[in-house]
Amino acid sequence: MMRSISGSGLPHPLPIGSITGRWMCWLLLSLLWIAGCAQPPQQNVAEEPTWSGRIALQVDDKSSQSFSAMFELRGSAQSGGLVLLSPLGNRLAQLDWQNGHAQLQSGQDMRNSDSLDSLLQEVTGTRIPVDALFSWLQGTQVSATGWQADLSGIASGRIIARRDDPAPRATLRIALTR
Repeated sequence: MMRSISGSGLPHPLPIGSITGRWMCWLLLSLLWIAGCAQPPQQNVAEEPTWSGRIALQVDDKSSQSFSAMFELRGSAQSGGLVLLSPLGNRLAQLDWQNGHAQLQSGQDMRNSDSLDSLLQEVTGTRIPVDALFSWLQGTQVSATGWQADLSGIASGRIIARRDDPAPRATLRIALTR
């Protein structure tokens, strides 16, 4: 015979004294305790800035180096990542940096450096003004030794930066995807 709940006249579905009733109470209390301890998912207050599009760099020296690729860039000059992609979307290279360390992976080749600036100079043959580049991408005109940036096309996602001195001459073109 089932007992009624608090004199309501309704039968209690699982008598508390039974093993099944104790098990259900323990399970319910455990779930409530676990739910009370759970942390809500953390919301990113400020997401990392990201850009994508096409990038081209021409360095006018004896070997006249140049490259062009699609890119995905995230972060800042202090911490971030750059992925270079072929026109078909294949990953050509990935560059990650933070806390004064930079790492470049291209196929099976891996290069490490204590400085993003030195790694970029080693790979491209010229010094790239990383701090200024992030400002230019945000539409802010800042100076970088030897470089002149043309931000007149930033509204349509175009940036052109040139360096004439010191040698070698270099031209950096960026076309952002909207």
